[in-house]
Amino acid sequence: MKKILITGGGTGLGADLAKVYSQERNHIILVGRTKDTLEKTQEEITKGGATCEYIICDISNQISVDNLVKTIKEKHLYIDYLINNAGVGYFGQLNDITIDQINSMIDINVKGTIMITQGLLPYIKERILNIISTAGMKGKVNESVYVASKFAIRGFTESLQKEFEDSKLNITAVYMGGMNTPFWENSTHIKDKSRLKSSYDVAKEIKRQDDGRLEIII
Repeated sequence: MKKILITGGGTGLGADLAKVYSQERNHIILVGRTKDTLEKTQEEITKGGATCEYIICDISNQISVDNLVKTIKEKHLYIDYLINNAGVGYFGQLNDITIDQINSMIDINVKGTIMITQGLLPYIKERILNIISTAGMKGKVNESVYVASKFAIRGFTESLQKEFEDSKLNITAVYMGGMNTPFWENSTHIKDKSRLKSSYDVAKEIKRQDDGRLEIII
């Protein structure tokens, strides 16, 4: 049994990754900001026979991250996998993106991923998966700031891979396209999200390819 911590674990790809990884009776630790969604995902996982708990944490807030790390240290001592999945996106022409939206994407997508990784690093035994998206591979129309945040995490991931290449810790960058998830609920960037891939199918493919390789591209 592995202990697997997943950020943004209450909805979308994070919730589906939790469900897929729980099928091997791994212990799932859901991390997110919204109690209701975390509880719902926890209930679905435990009904399937696996064990699951959740920790409320805003990864963009250093105090919240510090409290999460303290909880992990006190309750679990270690985790096997960290899956950095939490992220937010705002889309449109650069002139239309507000400073609050810019701050949110940088604070959550970039600083949040870095802070949670830094804080939990002493307690991770086997693997880090950074869910980046294809926005971290090439520029896209009306996604300039979102793409910038994902390029940052691509660089962060590739640098960590070099930093830990002689250790037992495997670090994987995951690149996938848009999915039919609540991520798009407050956006008109995708006109018909039903044409996008199921996040559950993407989660299954990530799990299938999760063998310690440097990149997973879907």
